[in-house]
Order: sequence, then C-alpha cells, then structure tokens
Amino acid sequence: MFAMIMNQIHELAKTLPPPRKQNTACDACRSRKVKCNRLPGEDKCQNYPCTHFVQQATSEKKRSAAARRPRNISTSSRIVDLSVISLSLRNLHRCRRLTCPSFSSSPVSASSSPIAEHNTPPWFKAAFGPWNSGRLQSYGGLNMQSTTPTLLHHLFAPESDSAFMFKSRSPGYATWGDMASKLEDEAFRAEFALDLVEVYFQIVHTRLPLLNPLQFRARLNLQATQQRPVIAKQDEPLHPALIATVLAWGAKFSEHPLLVADRERNGGQSLLAKALINRTRELAESLKVHRIPNTNHVVISLLIEPLQCQDPRLDNGFHGFWLTSGIRNLLGLQINHKSVMADIKDPEARGTMIFAWWMACLSDAFSSFYYRRKPMLDDDDYDIDFYTADQNTQEATDPTAPSPREQLEFLGYYRAAHALARISRTIARQLWRPSTDQDGIPLDSVLSYISDLSKWRDAHLSKVGVPPNLEANWDFVSAVSACASDAQYHVTWVALFFAMDDFGIRDDTFTSSNINQMETAKRRVMEEALQASLRIAALAGVLTSNGYLKLDPAVMHVSCINAGTLLARLGRPEVFQCIKALEQYSYAYEETKEHAREISREYDVALQKGPNNFHQMASVINPSSRAFHAEAMSVEALTNGNGNGKHHGNTYMSI
Repeated sequence: MFAMIMNQIHELAKTLPPPRKQNTACDACRSRKVKCNRLPGEDKCQNYPCTHFVQQATSEKKRSAAARRPRNISTSSRIVDLSVISLSLRNLHRCRRLTCPSFSSSPVSASSSPIAEHNTPPWFKAAFGPWNSGRLQSYGGLNMQSTTPTLLHHLFAPESDSAFMFKSRSPGYATWGDMASKLEDEAFRAEFALDLVEVYFQIVHTRLPLLNPLQFRARLNLQATQQRPVIAKQDEPLHPALIATVLAWGAKFSEHPLLVADRERNGGQSLLAKALINRTRELAESLKVHRIPNTNHVVISLLIEPLQCQDPRLDNGFHGFWLTSGIRNLLGLQINHKSVMADIKDPEARGTMIFAWWMACLSDAFSSFYYRRKPMLDDDDYDIDFYTADQNTQEATDPTAPSPREQLEFLGYYRAAHALARISRTIARQLWRPSTDQDGIPLDSVLSYISDLSKWRDAHLSKVGVPPNLEANWDFVSAVSACASDAQYHVTWVALFFAMDDFGIRDDTFTSSNINQMETAKRRVMEEALQASLRIAALAGVLTSNGYLKLDPAVMHVSCINAGTLLARLGRPEVFQCIKALEQYSYAYEETKEHAREISREYDVALQKGPNNFHQMASVINPSSRAFHAEAMSVEALTNGNGNGKHHGNTYMSI
C-alpha cells in the first residue's frame, strides 16, 4: 500500500509545471509594490524592521488554522498546508537567528529551552519541589489536588462506574470475585489500600528502593478531608499516579482475601490487579508523567515499566515506553550531569535520583540487548560515577541499619552491573544495525565480546553471583538478588548465542585461518551458552523451590525464557526447571505461562527430531544433545556448594 501511494505521488509530480523563478522580495515590499531594498548577503529588508517576519508568521498561523477546519481537501492541498506551516517556522527561526528584539523577549523563546541556563535553571525548583504546581490537567474527576480517598474511589470503582477508559468483559463488582462488593465501603477501601502498600514495601521496594517507606506512609493521608497546607516535605500530598502505581504493584503480589477470591474466580489471575495496572497507566498519561521533567515523574515512569506485561510481542507488553519516558525526564532534569547532581541539597532526593539514574541506565542497556533495540543512552551521555550510597543518609526505621540501596552497594552490585551493562550496550548497538541483519556480526566484534565477558566473569562474578555455599537462612532479598546478578551475566552468553544463530558471523577476508577462527568462536559461545543455561536452570530451581519467583518483580524472567528455550531446542531435560519457574512466575505475570508452553513444545520436537531449530550455529550443534560434555547443575549441587563454575580453557565446567 505504501509503495502504491509513493508511486502515485511520483506520477503526480511528473505532471506538475516546472517551478517558477523564486521571488526574493519580502512580503511587505510585495504587498506595497515597492522595490525590496535588501543588501547582498543579508536576510532583513532595509525598508521595514524585521518584525514583519513575526507579522507574517501570525497571518500564516491564521491561514493554517482556517485550513485545519473540517472540509474535503485533496492530496495536493494537504501538501500546500504543510508548506505554509513550514514557511511560518522557517520565518520565525530566521528572525530568531537575526536576534530580533521582538522575538528574543517573547515568553515563548524564554520557556522553549528551559535547560539553557545551566547555573540556575528555571525548572529546578519545580522539579525538586512539590508536584502540585497546577500545570497538569485533571482526568475523569481526578486532578492533582484530589484527596487519597477520592483517588481510591476511582481506582476501585466497578468497571461500569469507573471514570477510567479501561473496560472489562462484564460490568459491576462481580467480575472481581465474591468479596469485591466490599469496595463500596470507604473504610474497607482504606484498609485494602493499606494492605497493598505494605505488600509493595515488603516485596517490590526491597528490589526497587525508589521510595522512602516512612515518608510515603505519612503522606498517604487516607482521611477524607481537604488537602492540608504544606508545612514540610513529609506533609506534601503524594502524586496521585504514584499512589496508583504502588497500589497496582501491591495487587500483583497481595494475598488479601479479596484478591484470592478474584483469582479463584478468574483462573488464577486477578482481574482487579489487571484493571489497576491499566488505570495506573491511563492516570499517569493523563497527568503528563511522560512529558514533564519532574522527580516524581521519574520514579513513576521507572516503576510502571516493570509493572506491566513483559512480553514485547503483545500489544500491552514491553515496548520500553515508560523506561524511555523515565530516561527523558532524567535527561530533562540533567541528572546525567555530576554538577547538577551535586546541587541537590536534600540527601533523600539526591539518593533517589542517583538510584533512579542507574536503574534506568542499566535497564536501557540490558533490555536493548535482550530485545535487539537501539539503546537510548551511550557511555559518554553521563559523567556521574557509579552509584555510591550517601553515608549521611540513614534508614529512618533503624539508624544503625543500612538502607536497601546501601546493602546492594556493599555487594558491589552497581559497579559490576554497570560494567556488564556497557558490554550489553555495545552488543545491542551492533545487533541493531541494518548491516548486521544483512551481512552478519563482524568476527572482530564477536571475539571482542567473548573477551569482554570472560574478563567480567573473572573480575565480578564471584562478588555478585551466588556464593559457593548457600546459607540455609538466606532471605528473599539476598537469594533473589544474588541469583538475579548471577543469571544476568549468564544470560548474556545465551542471548549472544541466539544473535549469532540469527545473524551469523561476517568476515571479509575469507582466509582459512579466519574461517577456523570463526568456527572456534562459535564453539566457544555454544559451550558458554549451554553451561550458562544449565546454571540459570539450577538457579531458577532454587528460587522456585522456595516460592520466590511468585514474588519477583520481573527480574529473572528473561533469563528463564532464554535458558529454557536453548535447553528445549537441545532436548535437555534440565529445561523443566525453567518451565516450572515460568509457571510460578505466572502468578504475577500471566504471559510467562504461555512462554512455558512454547518451551515445552520446543522440547517435545527436539526429543523427536534431535536438536532442532538452529540456523547459523547449526555447524557446532551435534546431532545428539548427549554429545555435549556439560555437567547438569542441580538444585542440590548449588545448595551443597558445587554450583559455582570456574573457567578452564575453552570449557566452562562445573565443579
């Protein structure tokens, strides 16, 4: 269809008359029929001041507004309308370039580039102050001054009465189970909301510590009273979209009787939790969270992204919109500048923004590699150091206890994760290029990736991965954090294997030595990917046996899917650990159940036909999966201290 339209335009262009001689006189001189006194090399006419450009832009704006009124117009008239708009923009830009006083003093030019003044940017106070500046619109009866009870009334309203656009299959509370009608009571809504908030801080906050628990609870204000005057930061009302995001997260994992009844009615999935996710997204969009740089908007964006469905193949799945919005907000606030970060005097706000930056930076790199997209950030887009905890900031609940951010820093997580993110970002940029899709991955790049990943393992894995001996009293945070860090490294090998299988390796010399080098590189990546998949399967088995993946906020799912897919295509029985892990994941992320089914189907085909569905890497896949000298790592091997791998030569062996 697109080609047909372009052909029609091309044929139409052939019938148009040749362009007439360009009229160089300005509009004012032409209208007065006088000679345009323009000096050579200058844009301004000497007869009249340059304000005629502004007048012309105003008249052109009126004409373009009239052209936008509903009427039947042809394709050619649409082209003329666009040219009028373009002419207005060019004239305004020309006048601005000539430092026209009437333009430079206009309020439009003063606000069009808020980041121009580096020392005292006009947005700084608004960005780090209260969110309720009155600039944002209301939506469905909600606005920035709405009380928390009013927000809860809309969030928990039945589908037929909700102000939100989301529509479910049937109206009323009955869709959400037998207990949902209790949400009509304001006191019950408040009690239910408090339960969801506590679930959020127990499960999600431990992995994504972007909020201050005590401040959030103090500012939640579930009393149905008018908004209190702001006298201190902890008394400022919370952003409505932030409250909605926290409640939606809590509904994912809560075992409140209302949600239990909802899941029992709807095949194990909570339709109320799904409705809250949709309403949270709609509320955030309506309040311009994705458009206006603000610290609250940064946090909201970064929390919404992993809240949603994580399957990029689905319409409501991962498309990186909210992650990109969070990064744009961070860049708009210039958080990527060390000098700006140093100007944030409040330690709590500074710590949150530093953590938010690194969360966005790492997520951008890893997701770009996993889903073969162009990273939004590059290595030279920021000059701030890797995350360091502020020693002056202490957790209010226990002054002697480190905060979750500090605990992660003590483990060296951010230094290691940043180093791995830079490798992932480099690979992602290579995979995104059209030339790679056409010709393959350059051999030099493949060898560089192998070297970089091997160096990373030697420098960091022992510090941030699963230790040789798992302690029996490991809690949820310690176990999932270590397993996720461990798996994040290993899945890089698996993703690199699949990329090489899809694109192949390119070498323009075609020498016999390089051909041998290509096959050696392919075998090396194959061995690493297989051992990495076995490692991930064993880690997933540990977490599944403890029921932890039912409580994981979308951290291990990519590793389980990639490892499970490779093991299934090889016909390896260890795949069932990944399948069980994804089935447990479906408690909160419904789409992982379909991933588990797909992997199971791949395994059945491999049992019948042998290792199956390989392309460019088929030359290093033996006819029988049993030909691989890889030792399966069981849950028992990991818990007995035998799961930590060491590298010997070209084979990654378990000991």
